Amino acid sequence: MSNASTFRVRHLGSDEVFERHDIFINPNSLDAPPTGASIDPDLIAFHQAFPESKATPLIELPQVAQELGIGHVYVKDESLRFGLPSFKILGASWGVFRAVCEKTSLPSSSSLEEAGHAAQKAGISLVTCTDGNWGRAIARTAKYLGIKATIHVPKTMDEATRAKLRDEGAIVNAVNGSYDDSIAAAMKESESSKSMLVMDTSWEGFERMPKWVVEGYATMHAEVDRQLEETCGKRPTLCIASVGVGSWAQSVVNHYTEDGSSTKIVTVESEAAPCLMESLHNKKIVSVETGSTIMDGMNCGTVSTNTWPTLSTGVYASVVVNDLESHRDVLYLNNHGVNAGPCGAAPLAALRKLHKRGVLLPDPEAVVVLFSTEGYRDYVVPAST
Repeated sequence: MSNASTFRVRHLGSDEVFERHDIFINPNSLDAPPTGASIDPDLIAFHQAFPESKATPLIELPQVAQELGIGHVYVKDESLRFGLPSFKILGASWGVFRAVCEKTSLPSSSSLEEAGHAAQKAGISLVTCTDGNWGRAIARTAKYLGIKATIHVPKTMDEATRAKLRDEGAIVNAVNGSYDDSIAAAMKESESSKSMLVMDTSWEGFERMPKWVVEGYATMHAEVDRQLEETCGKRPTLCIASVGVGSWAQSVVNHYTEDGSSTKIVTVESEAAPCLMESLHNKKIVSVETGSTIMDGMNCGTVSTNTWPTLSTGVYASVVVNDLESHRDVLYLNNHGVNAGPCGAAPLAALRKLHKRGVLLPDPEAVVVLFSTEGYRDYVVPAST
């Protein structure tokens, strides 16, 4: 691998520090990973009934494709999903809906309005934690259902982001420490108040909700399938998905293994929080120390236990990018019709890195799909040195 770059990562618990290359080709990746799940027709109908429901755009980047010598590069632009600047509400809404249906004995073919009436009658309230977009998606879902939501956030979260959560009607509680400390606070409140804990990460004894969240993201995959058929008539040869706790990346792997597809899945993480890459290195889940990054939604130190069996064999390669690399592609995408934030630009930064290192070779038949998972937001611009 030419022009390799390295970074350091610290393990929590052991406090060991390792130097790693910024691209890791997964030796445990299978040519035929376990077959993924098909898309639930109730899911598609559920999301189509949402206010402001419409497919988000799939935008072609012909200049990038030409520079890299590949056939097509597309970006799925999730900067406006149901009126919110992120894809998260796809998983959040389906996860909450399925949990409410289970608790109130409603079928999954029920409407959002029916679930809301049942949730109100049962006295259901929600509790979660967030570093931004997930909490806003939960707050919006709670508002649709007419129930209360409490959201625990790290104290480092800026006031503007907290205000957006409150604007959705949520109660916001600031917690000392990291995202993992916010998880602990949400768990504690759920136990003491009997509120419904709604999270996209899993641990022993808490697996069903995150599984439904992963299912919820399949609405986007159905859209991409249709949009590719209408534009180039091909399936993707490569998809690049960002990683926080891994639920979103798991949904990507699930979809492209459903029918034995040969699509390769590459994941991208912030250099400040490479929990999946480090777990792939160690062939088991490893918690890592996280640092400061403009890629807030990817700043997670531990991969979800639900996602690990899928990601450990379904991911072809893991890439980390730094803040400056992400920022440069925020600027590029915004100048080319894609309203991306730092997490949304990370897949393009990863694609460029794969090409620069010689992992991605020129191929006029290749079709690459990049998932831009968030819209533009203000952030501190990283220094260029």
